[in-house]
Amino acid sequence: MMMSFAFRTATAAMAVLAFCHMGPAAAQDAGDQRAVPAETTAAAVTDRNWKPPRTPWGQPDLRGIWTSDDMRSVPFARPKEFGTRTSLTDAEFQKRAAQDSGALDRAQNQETFLRNERGIRTFGYTSMVVDPPDGQVPEMTRAGKARVDPQRDRGTFAPGPFDSVKDDFTLYDRCITRGVIGSILPVLYGNGLRIMQTPDEVVISYEMIHDTRVIPLDGRPPLDPNIRQYMGSSRGHFEGDTLVIETTNFTDQTSIGGNGNGPRHSADMHITERLTRIDPDMIDYVATIDDPVTYTRPFTIRLTISTQPGYEIYEYSCHEGNGAVKYALSGERAYDKAVAEARAAGKPIPDRGVGSGAIGATVYRPPSEEETVDIGK
Repeated sequence: MMMSFAFRTATAAMAVLAFCHMGPAAAQDAGDQRAVPAETTAAAVTDRNWKPPRTPWGQPDLRGIWTSDDMRSVPFARPKEFGTRTSLTDAEFQKRAAQDSGALDRAQNQETFLRNERGIRTFGYTSMVVDPPDGQVPEMTRAGKARVDPQRDRGTFAPGPFDSVKDDFTLYDRCITRGVIGSILPVLYGNGLRIMQTPDEVVISYEMIHDTRVIPLDGRPPLDPNIRQYMGSSRGHFEGDTLVIETTNFTDQTSIGGNGNGPRHSADMHITERLTRIDPDMIDYVATIDDPVTYTRPFTIRLTISTQPGYEIYEYSCHEGNGAVKYALSGERAYDKAVAEARAAGKPIPDRGVGSGAIGATVYRPPSEEETVDIGK
């Protein structure tokens, strides 16, 4: 099956691949930064008097280009063996740091085609979920479980069948959105975001699927409850050094997993995000998801976004995602035809063979530059 790997434009991808092959000095710098858990080196931790920089108009300055690449090795839910521990032991950290170093080396010096972006720091968090205390996503309600759809929730990563763009593919597959949480969680590549500020607004622009949120700070009320948006309606304010963003008015069509995959939440979801700059190169991001229709209790995730040397955000063109949708559907139709022909000839029904049979053997032909595909139908 074609997978939904939606790369940037070719020129941008080449620029990133060139950057991935760091020189010895950069590689050594990455190794040095893995000596201890990155969170213990933050300026706000090592110097109790440290204060984040301010904008010319006096707000905490969050502006810049950030990424969650450094969080790639931190699991979302906590492995059961860690219990309620939020941090790794020294031995556990050294093991993770060694694995991160190996993964970075493979990405820079061994892998050739598929982009695989890795950070230069290692964090000692046992999980991104920090509440409940056991680090587990709360159990889903009966209504939440009823919304689970193994095909729709995974899209092109599911086995099919693929009959409807709307019903069998995710919004990520269709290059529409990854949702608020899905846009910041670390995935294979494209984890960048740009934060911009004015006295009255904070703007967060995500690299992959290129959603941009404009968050007013002027105290205006949320949108009318009848107005629903994939990224919700966000309103922000500062509490000391922390930007607090309250978001409501969601649809029930997005999910909160990486790339916006996973079970869909309800339209009643309320997200509270807190962004605190803890270092010139780090921002703590804490988000509480409250969706009583879908989960039995609210839960909170924590990750740290950071800077990377030479990191840039490029145009994101979702061509391969479009191709994955098109060729999954055409492969399914090829299988339908093979079934009809077998029945007409009195032969056994062919094996659908995901990955190796009738569907998996469908030849992928990249579209020409002139060909376009309407993925909205």
